[in-house]
Formats: sequence, C-alpha cells, structure tokens
Amino acid sequence: MRIGLVLGAGGSVGVAYHGAVLAALEAATGWDPRSAEVLVGTSAGSISAAMVRAGVPAADLVRISEGGALSEEGAHLAELGRPHRPRPQLGDLLRTHPLADPAGVLHGFTHPCAHPTAALVAALLPAGGIPTDAISAGVNAVFAGTWPSGALWICTVDLRSGERVVFGQPGAPPALVGSAVAASSAIPAYFRPVVIGGRRYVDGGIHSMVNLDLVAGLGLDLVIVSSPMSQASARPALDAVIRQPLRARLHAEVAALRRSGVPVFAIEPSRRVTVAMGLNPMDARRRVRVSRATTAAVHKWLAGGSEGRQLAAMLTRAVASEAGPPDPGPVFLRLPSA
Repeated sequence: MRIGLVLGAGGSVGVAYHGAVLAALEAATGWDPRSAEVLVGTSAGSISAAMVRAGVPAADLVRISEGGALSEEGAHLAELGRPHRPRPQLGDLLRTHPLADPAGVLHGFTHPCAHPTAALVAALLPAGGIPTDAISAGVNAVFAGTWPSGALWICTVDLRSGERVVFGQPGAPPALVGSAVAASSAIPAYFRPVVIGGRRYVDGGIHSMVNLDLVAGLGLDLVIVSSPMSQASARPALDAVIRQPLRARLHAEVAALRRSGVPVFAIEPSRRVTVAMGLNPMDARRRVRVSRATTAAVHKWLAGGSEGRQLAAMLTRAVASEAGPPDPGPVFLRLPSA
C-alpha cells in the first residue's frame, strides 16, 4: 500500500502533537511512519517529517517531547545532530527590523492579481529577529548535505514572488534539507527569513497549514494528515476564532482529494488536546502535556471513532500484506464523508 503522510504547521506544541500521533498509529497498528511513500511537511510538520525521513522511530519522537531515553537507533541519530528550539535573545526581540522583503512588496503591489495577499502581508511585516540556525544545523548534520531517497517535500513561501516553493520536489531550487526546514518554520515577523539561492523564504503555512493538494495525482492508496492547528470538534471554544477557519480550510482540502478517489484521514486535536496546547503554539513548556493528551486521544479515536477504526483497519491490513502471505481478496471499506 502506497501511503502519503502530511504533517501540518503547529509551532513547538505541533512537533509534540505530530510525534504522539505517529507513535500512537504505530503502537495500535504496527505501521511504521518511516515507510510512507511521500512525506509532506509544513512549518512544525517539516521538522517532524525530516526527523522521520532521517530514520527516527516514531516512539522516539514522543521520547524527545517528553524527555525520555531514546532507543539505540534514535540515540545514534541524535549524536549526529537534531533540530533544537531557537531560544530568543532579548536583543532579537527589541531590535527594530526592516521590511521582510521590499522586492516582494514591490512585486505584490505591481502584480496584485498574481501575488497572494497573505504573502504580501508577510513581505510587508518587519523581518523577524530570531535566527533559525538552531533548527537547520542539526538537520543538516544528519543528512550530511544530501536529500533522502524517499520523497520529503518541505513547503515554504518565496517572499519575492509570493509563490509556494516545495523543496525536495523535482524542479525545486537546490537547498540543504536543514535550510529548507528552517525556511518552512520561519514564522513571519518572528523568525528571520531564510535566504536560499539569493531569495528569502518563510513559513509554508502562509500558503496552507497542511498543503494537502501536493499529494493529489500521485496514485496513493491512502493519505494520513496530522493537523495540530485545526480542531476535531465544530463546537465553539476560546481559540475557535483561529482553529475553526483552519478546520474549514483543511476539510475543503480533504474533500477535494477524496473526490479524486483517494482515502484521506485527517487527525485533528480533540478539545482536551487543544486545552493542553494553550493559546501560544510556541510555548515549548506544554510539550509533555500535549504529547500525553494526544497519545490518549488518538488511541481512543482509533478504537472508538468510525473513521479511526477504518484507518486502523487499513493500516493493519497494509502491515499484514507486507509481512504475510498474499491477500486472499479485497476488503471494501466505506470511506468517511467529507
């Protein structure tokens, strides 16, 4: 079974969320996320996607968030290098900064129909003062200047053109994996834009928090989306003003992909998980509680939710078909409605 894995934006708590989601999936079904045909990462999701492609076991992603001892395999990779959370200095926050990209502002005003509004706003904002070297250095050390053989697509936005650029895709500009991940994580007005090939790149979440459309037309049998910034429930909540529009955008992208015949399962935070996340996605102090709440929520969803049970069945069958005798016949599953 050819499986696509799409990891969305979400800040520091998003990294903890992704790790818990992937570890819970593997624990419940035996499916190893490292076997995914294609990995798409945006912002926090780019960090998690890079670690998975580097070979970090899903269980170690949880241990990293919760401060546990890594497996032998994970510890070896950690010795080579891993992304670290940038620690802002007071001077980085207080110093005034110029526009993020004056050339992007000019292009946006002279090409209003072609330049996305969100990208123009990002170019108009002051350039963030916090460097992303802590992210890129560890990732670059692990990959040693090469891209992995398995598809790893890192979503960014080019401030000059306003267009989405997906590093790792055929035809994309050349870049080190760590530089691409840092660019995808560069929240406008917070982190410095990352310069690659003379162009300034920022967070791919400006285009889409998940960028699910990238996996359309690949002939995949199943797509799994981990979306920290949306929410599973449509009920109003304190942070619904942010999460509800992102939920609507995600569900529109899911519906579009399902119409092409691809089974898609989006895993979104339950109310208990969003409470654990709090209102600041960059608050790394919440990683442990987010990880534990997410683990419990995903296991509950896989065992009791209608879509969760379907996903668990498909992943279990995928693992069995790879490890066991030939499949005796097809099993038809009713796909969840959009």
